[in-house]
Amino acid sequence: MLAKTLLILTSLIILHVWDVVTLSLRSTGGTLMLGDLPYYVPATPYTTVSASGIGRLQNVNSLAPVTVVSVTARNGSTASLESTIGDFAADDVWNSGFLEGLLVLYTGGGDRPKYPSGSISLLGSNQSSTIIPISTNGSSTIPNGPYFLSATGAIYQPYRLYSDFAGAFTQPLIPNSDGSYAALPAALPGIQSPAIGVPSRLYYTKTPSKPLAGIRLGVKDIYDVAGVKTSDGNRAVYGFYPPKTVNSVPVQRLIDAGAIIVGKMKTSQFANGELATADWVDYHSPFNPRGDGYQDPSSSSSGAGAGAGSYPWLDLTLGSDTGGSIRGPSQVQGLFGNRPTHGLVDLTGVMPLAPELDTAGFLCRDPAIWKAAGIALYADLPFYNSYPSTIQTIGFPTSATNEASTIILSFLAQLQAFLNAKTSPLNLTTSWTASRPASAPPTLLSLLNRTYPVLISKQQTRLVRDPFYAAYAAVHDGRKPFVDPSPLVRWAFGDSQPDSALAEAQTNKTIFMDWFNSNILRNDSRTCSDSLLLYSGGLNIQYRNLYNRPPTVPFGFSNSRISVFSEVPDVVVPVGQAAYESNITGHVEVLPVTVDILAARGCDGMLFNLVQDLVAAGILNVTQTGQTIKGGEILLKRGMIGL
Repeated sequence: MLAKTLLILTSLIILHVWDVVTLSLRSTGGTLMLGDLPYYVPATPYTTVSASGIGRLQNVNSLAPVTVVSVTARNGSTASLESTIGDFAADDVWNSGFLEGLLVLYTGGGDRPKYPSGSISLLGSNQSSTIIPISTNGSSTIPNGPYFLSATGAIYQPYRLYSDFAGAFTQPLIPNSDGSYAALPAALPGIQSPAIGVPSRLYYTKTPSKPLAGIRLGVKDIYDVAGVKTSDGNRAVYGFYPPKTVNSVPVQRLIDAGAIIVGKMKTSQFANGELATADWVDYHSPFNPRGDGYQDPSSSSSGAGAGAGSYPWLDLTLGSDTGGSIRGPSQVQGLFGNRPTHGLVDLTGVMPLAPELDTAGFLCRDPAIWKAAGIALYADLPFYNSYPSTIQTIGFPTSATNEASTIILSFLAQLQAFLNAKTSPLNLTTSWTASRPASAPPTLLSLLNRTYPVLISKQQTRLVRDPFYAAYAAVHDGRKPFVDPSPLVRWAFGDSQPDSALAEAQTNKTIFMDWFNSNILRNDSRTCSDSLLLYSGGLNIQYRNLYNRPPTVPFGFSNSRISVFSEVPDVVVPVGQAAYESNITGHVEVLPVTVDILAARGCDGMLFNLVQDLVAAGILNVTQTGQTIKGGEILLKRGMIGL
């Protein structure tokens, strides 16, 4: 009797639990292979179509690979179809496997084109294709390109999956229907490389209002993206705060211009400078693809630089530059990169390091995309087509003593000839001594030695650390979260300084900015800037497997800090590559050589145009992904599928 009673009681409990808990089962899409290429197919179709003949298509799991082609009476012939589809071969998502079916969407007036019934073989294709005329349900048109078609007429836009073998991303993303984003629910076989999904470029058409349509964008993980979390390079931050509800201002501007976000990219922690060997604790530093593959990627836009240097399927990356975080990765990976004039874009929704210094900019291989992105991000930026006829150089080699200096001097000579300019060396110390404000310190180092570390430490502790620590402690019994060594060293320095140090640093920055913009790079009504200022770091060799001293406070003043304090634009341009003997491979490898070009405040548009013209003249070149800036297989790829 007791056993029977317990059985009845247990049954009642089980029934009660099932009454309370309602399980929700929904599809998140799926992955499949077409030929030897991996794809992710989302759960929600792009649209549905009405057509007869769908049942004739071969399918797997009720999905058939098809190609949509829009035609009119004028371009609907079989020859026109062949020509259009021939152009599709340049797209990395489309492949000939999508010729299983040709869904022909008629979009014009007049007589509809007639096609042979059944299957046809298009010129250059080794397979027959079933032509199926279609009409849309609830959509006026469907973009050309690759799709998967269900037996019920649902049509899906696939994402081709690529391996993040360089470890550049924190999270791959796909868009939601409400304009927010979600993590890509797909993976590739491999030891650790996540999959990044990219849509076909055939789906997008550039217009004046959408100049970045189809441009694949990676976003540094200090920028808020609606629907996903922002990590700031810290595991505790990622786990503690909920997903963001709105995009940061820079991200929204790029989305409005048509850019396609494919993922968030690694940053050194809280955008502080870190070296790959030991400073990165929470996350592993990305891999620089150049040379032997074990050079430091620089920071803090490390993922943005490594990704742009590694992946041909990634067109553009959004980074940030406070003290060199775009320029450093651009230099060591041979990319076009820009620290813009300070204040060109609102940074709401971006983690701050020091608002007086923080800027948003790009890392890119193609200056045409770089310029289009600049137009979209920096509203109302003036573009000058006349250029300065004076060049100043700072710290430039005086003779061609090695391969790197030969390349740098050759670029200078070509630039000088192109501009019909005069060149003179600039000694900033001498200039300061001769024309500094009467009340200013006698040397630049005495003025600026502590300015940068005070600004970043005082501001970030106030704006980021303190509210994070307080919120974290409130729900974790007073505990502190883990933070990497580099931010801790900098924050501790800030804590050791009196509150008055911040105002003093701001004053010193302003003194230098006013002096520099009045004496060194002045605005000009015809050319925007009365001169250009050039510097170069030469050949940067920094192995990521060498143990370094612990992180220190970033005191000092250098050429890279000129634009930081003066608020002028500073762009990196790759000018060549030089050889070195790698102690990793025991072989001669090559690394990029770059030059930085500065102009007067607000002259970013002139610099964008100048770089475009230098490319057209053959003085600069679009760089390639791979082991060198001219291409070549990266020595080590950690994933072999979806590369």
